[in-house]
Parts: sequence; structure tokens; C-alpha cells
Amino acid sequence: MTPDFQPALEHALAKAIPGFEGMGALTRLSGGASQETWSFDAKVSGHVDPLILRRSPGGAPRAPGQGANSVALETEAIVIEASRAAGVAAPRVRCVLKPEDEAGIGYVMDRLPGETIARKILRDAEFDAVRPKLAHQCGEILARIHAVDIAPLKSVLPVVDGPAQLRRYRDIYDLYNYPHPVFELAFQWLEPRMAQAKRQTLVHGDFRHGNLLISPKGVEAALDWELTHIGDPLEDIGWICTNSWRFGVAEKVVGGFGDLPDLLEGYEQAGGGRIDPDEARTWIVYGSLKWGIMCMSMYQGFLGDHSVERATIGRRSSETEIDLVNLIIHGKL
Repeated sequence: MTPDFQPALEHALAKAIPGFEGMGALTRLSGGASQETWSFDAKVSGHVDPLILRRSPGGAPRAPGQGANSVALETEAIVIEASRAAGVAAPRVRCVLKPEDEAGIGYVMDRLPGETIARKILRDAEFDAVRPKLAHQCGEILARIHAVDIAPLKSVLPVVDGPAQLRRYRDIYDLYNYPHPVFELAFQWLEPRMAQAKRQTLVHGDFRHGNLLISPKGVEAALDWELTHIGDPLEDIGWICTNSWRFGVAEKVVGGFGDLPDLLEGYEQAGGGRIDPDEARTWIVYGSLKWGIMCMSMYQGFLGDHSVERATIGRRSSETEIDLVNLIIHGKL
């Protein structure tokens, strides 16, 4: 069945893409918890362009307070294009929908080859040859993201530095009145360390499995920029090294596929500067604490709707407590 917004989308694409002749195979994809993702083929000047529509749920504007930490879809598109101009591997934005298009809130970008499912990337034979190179490539991509000129982006992006990050999750944690002694330890350990952070760059905000498009050739693109902001670049480095995103391959610190020295080497060689591994450790601790509190939030949601998905994620807060003990007390990444 043709989605009701397809005619309006075709009209918008005809205005935005020279040579646009029509579209087909519009299919909603299962991925994307906060936004709709649609795949389709556009006929442009006699050839087929594979494209993706990233659209707000139902095409509607965001309600007040909804997605408080995420940027608007049109802002995502601006940041992606600014990053691509700086050499970041990201899909090209072809069209940003306008209210007068009546196709909903969203943007259209290139559909690139690759896989985002961690289980396949970490275990399937087709990725065996490239897997040892991925950490270095991720370091290069992060260095380019963090080198993007933030001056023209300051009017559209929030600034969220280390102390602000910690306060945000402390406030969420305190809401639940559900004490976790290991989380309390992590807050105390992090406060003086994150207060010293002075860097300020563009930050992807969710650089991890699921948001990295990887093919047998390597990392094709960084996806899902909805949490992008201006902040400490080490946030991105710590997040991809958080144990929860290693998907069972704990000995490989970077995403379950690589080693921290390779990530930091790629970062430095691409112009990101030298990162002290102990600084990275601070942000891995933060990533584990952050994910633990996010899991607590899922549990609170489960108490309201009894969703199996929320219960499954909610129970994982205990896993992050083990990670925090290993990181803080034993110094084990």
C-alpha cells in the first residue's frame, strides 16, 4: 500500500533533485527507535539512486519536551553536510523537507552499502579481513568529526560539556530514589576528572554499533546524528569503548572489534591530537554510568507499560555496575 505522504514526497524531491523522474519501492525499515526510516529508489536522469528518508514519527513536529536531548531533523541534516565537507564519512543529504511540502518533518539522504547489526559485523566471515582495521578507521572518522568548524553550528547546536553531562545524569538518577552504591562511587570518581575537561568540538553523541555502517571494505558512514552537540570530543571515544557496545567480545575494547591503541593511533594520525589512555578511561567510565542510568530509565518505563523490551534493557543496569567496578577499582578496560 502506498503511504499517504508519497505524492507530497515526490513533489518535494522533484523540486530538490535536478532530473528527478519518480520513485518506487518505498519501504519502511525496522530500525530507528525515535524516528521513521524509509528506503526507496529514485529515478534520476534515467538511472536509479538508492535513497533513505529519515522522518519524524507520523511526520509530525516534535511535541514540547519530547526528545529533549536530540536535535531537530533539519539540524541533523546541517551537521551531516558540514561534517561531509570536512571529510567525514557520512551519507549525502539530498533534500530537507519543508513545511510547505506537506510530506512531514525529515530529510532524504543517500542509501549506502553496508551493515549496522553488531552480531554480523563481529562474527560473520565476510567481515573477517576488515575487522582488525575498524578501530583505526573509527579513530580517523572521529578526528575528522572533531575537526569540523563549530563556529557556524553554534546557533543550532547545544553546548553540553563534561560537567553538564554528569549533572544531567545525576538529576535523572536522583529522580528514581533507587540507590545504586556503585553508581554513587562512579559519580564521585568522575566529578573531579570531568571538571578538568577543556576541549570543545563537534561531538557525534552516539558513535557506536548500530550507528556505524560497515561493509567488507570498512566503515562506510557514521549514521544517526540526532544526539550531536558541542562538547568534549572524548565523549565519542569513550562511548564506542563502553563494554555494553562490545556485544560479548569484551577483550576488544573498541566496539568488540579493536584495541584502544589502534583507535587512538588513527585519531592522532588523522589530526585529532594525542589522547592519553587514562583520559579515555575516564570517559569509558562515564559511558558505562550513562548507559546504566539509561537502563534504569527503561526499568521505570517497564513499571508503567510492562513492555518486555523495557524489562530486557532495564535489567542490564547490573551489568554496568560490574563494568564500573572493573574500570574504577581494578583499572581494567
